[in-house]
Amino acid sequence: NKRSHLKIRKRWDNLMNKLLRYKDYLGTVEYSLNDKVFFGEVLGIKSLLSYQGNTIEELEEDFKETVEDYLELCNRKKWDPEKTSMVVVN
Repeated sequence: NKRSHLKIRKRWDNLMNKLLRYKDYLGTVEYSLNDKVFFGEVLGIKSLLSYQGNTIEELEEDFKETVEDYLELCNRKKWDPEKTSMVVVN
């Protein structure tokens, strides 16, 4: 059904607009009212990679640094880094 497909596509686009992107990684953007801080985690990998910031700019920077640190660790340990895996249904 074309209408159903368009609805799903709109929801997907809305979700993707709320995620951080860097290299082959996607990360969430969340806000803690109690702590008054932005935070998130890298999606689609088994490793727990989290980041935070007082502003969106700090959050984005910490996200990138977290990914870079992860890639450097994998390189030093001779591990194959995981990549964000997202399943897209057409």
